[in-house]
Amino acid sequence: MNTMILRVKKCGAMTTVQSEKSENGVLDKRTLVLQMLGGKYEDSFVVTALGSLATIEWTEGDLVACSMSFRTHEHNGQVFMDIIANEMVKVKH
Repeated sequence: MNTMILRVKKCGAMTTVQSEKSENGVLDKRTLVLQMLGGKYEDSFVVTALGSLATIEWTEGDLVACSMSFRTHEHNGQVFMDIIANEMVKVKH
């Protein structure tokens, strides 16, 4: 896991997806774009928030402390990277 202070660049809409890991068979999901602090062209991450974390509507420009997991999965012979937000809280500035 990796924890960083990042800026919310974009907050996508929350969706509900089927999940065998969830008690009721569905899971809330939201995609965010988080950017490292510094200049306009700093690195960004496309991060997936799941469960109760996905129900939070983040505002562009918010500073957040985000603990992320980096995982890979294979599908149809191709390897993809997933970045999952494990914990995310707004930083007061």
